[in-house]
Amino acid sequence: MVIMGRIVAAYGIKGWVKIQPYTEYLDSLLDYRSWWIGREGGPWREVEVRQSEAHNKTLVAELPDCPDRSAAEKLKGLLIAVPRSNLPKQGKDEYYWSDLIGLAVVNEEGVQLGAVSGFLETGANHVLSVANDSGEILIPFVASAIKQVDLKNRTILVDWSADY
Repeated sequence: MVIMGRIVAAYGIKGWVKIQPYTEYLDSLLDYRSWWIGREGGPWREVEVRQSEAHNKTLVAELPDCPDRSAAEKLKGLLIAVPRSNLPKQGKDEYYWSDLIGLAVVNEEGVQLGAVSGFLETGANHVLSVANDSGEILIPFVASAIKQVDLKNRTILVDWSADY
């Protein structure tokens, strides 16, 4: 499974949910009519999406067995995933954003900068949002800054100073 987003809130009164996507393009998750929802390490269940659409910088969706706002609020915090076999194949040095969320970011001096919490699109390039105890560090996702992505050890090595 590849985590593609997280349910962040109820939307409206008819049981719709608001989703923060973890995808490069806001609407990528809308390509899939069947999603898996659950928690890391917890039970997952497949759901057939009734309706979904982009809404500002998030997605909203109507899911089965979610008839009202109270039911939608109970889904807050659940992750949304699709089977990796349903996704397009990646090229060399290409990564699914969802695979990078949560990875530790360490600079070449060995300083822990934090963990990847999300991505920004600037038009010129993508930017890693790295959360730490002091707030957020933004690091361009370009070859001069990103030296190594190690999915196995869940780290990203960067050429980036802690005080930038």
